[in-house]
Amino acid sequence: MQNFIKVERIEPEKRGSNARKKDFKEIYTVFKPLDAQIQAERCVQCGDPGCHVACPLHNFIPQWLKTTANQDSKIAFELSNESNPFPEITGRICPQDRLCEGNCTLQLDGYGAITIGSVETFISENGFKKGWRPQFSDKMSDKKVAVIGSGPAGFSVATYLLRHGIKVDMFEKNSRPGGLLTYGIPSFKLEKEVVFRRFQWLEEAGMKLFLETEVGKDISFEELSENYDAIFIGIGAEESKRANIPGENGKGVYIAIDFLINIQKKLFNEDYDKSMNVEKKKVVVIGGGDTAMDCIRTSLREKALSVQCLYRRDAHNMPGSKKEFNNAKEEGAEFIFNVSPKEVLLDDNGNVIGIVMLKTTLSSKDESGRQRVEIVEGSEFRIDADVIIFALGFNNTKPEFLSQNGIETDKWGGIVADENFQTSKPFIYTGGDCFRGSDLVVTAASDGKKAAESIAKKLLG
Repeated sequence: MQNFIKVERIEPEKRGSNARKKDFKEIYTVFKPLDAQIQAERCVQCGDPGCHVACPLHNFIPQWLKTTANQDSKIAFELSNESNPFPEITGRICPQDRLCEGNCTLQLDGYGAITIGSVETFISENGFKKGWRPQFSDKMSDKKVAVIGSGPAGFSVATYLLRHGIKVDMFEKNSRPGGLLTYGIPSFKLEKEVVFRRFQWLEEAGMKLFLETEVGKDISFEELSENYDAIFIGIGAEESKRANIPGENGKGVYIAIDFLINIQKKLFNEDYDKSMNVEKKKVVVIGGGDTAMDCIRTSLREKALSVQCLYRRDAHNMPGSKKEFNNAKEEGAEFIFNVSPKEVLLDDNGNVIGIVMLKTTLSSKDESGRQRVEIVEGSEFRIDADVIIFALGFNNTKPEFLSQNGIETDKWGGIVADENFQTSKPFIYTGGDCFRGSDLVVTAASDGKKAAESIAKKLLG
């Protein structure tokens, strides 16, 4: 260990930008065993590991780095899968630069963080090749839980309930499981077979998966309440934020999640909206997070003529992953910073022809260190566009079954829950974005894990 003096940080091999824009396959390869071992050997085995603390799941990162360095691959596999319901997924999509790698001692000391996410992905994929599988209880109790939604939170809670020997029935409104992981995150970051493989193992462990089954429509919440010992609500936050500017309802204006879902349905050969087309068009994406980067990179693969990303702050203050920002630049996106939308311009038929932007500046830092965005007076300018995609984040949705069954929500529409993730109704639990607002996949996974512990304690004692 502590080989960081002689060995630099390396990333997995990445396909060239011109080649990868032609398809939706993942752009990174999985580490080879020797590369993973050498990178793991860089770990200094801190007494107070920042990587472990910064991870919402509190993964045993130093431990599985050490066992990978020592070629104890089975132990590394078990450690990684113990604390994480899907490590090969978080290894691919987590913003490690903001979490584990950003708090790695080597990063803080200027040596470059260990490539934690890539090693994490390698550990599971290497284990799967050897025939190893995540473990579940082989003795099931008579307790049964209904899980509403198969996104990261529901995915996680089901995993840990099955480990406790509690039966799980999962209800998903879409035709495939995975929620955001399947329909919201493009395949060039996460190929869908990686997601479906885990769901297959959950079903083999005893979970029943009911697809195209929307609670409140295809099955009533009351029916679930009568037939299950507990319910977990993991419906995410699916309502996109609006810019609330003139012209935003014009033809050719899309909301990020609608655009991403539609393209994924197209790739699945499902019914999709053929009018939501960017081929040979000038595309403008408004926003600076990972969802904006997903829309940019998807548009490029859909043969857009050009793609510009407009963001109200500077590059340093972008909320998304630096890795995704760099990938978008490599693939041909243009970025314009310190601008804010004022009006979408439409022709006489209501089609997008451009957008009026205002220049912005950042104020002095407040007590929290945050800088406010301030508009520069008289700074209007126009950018021509055929398509505009708004990627401004998400709000909570409030299905009717919540209020109809006395499940309390806050002023933002989030489901209210206590420290045990139990809602205002006994034996009804929640977690993920529908509870805390739009957040990370790994945070939703952590909520699901903790909720499962609370449910198991309640039902099994």
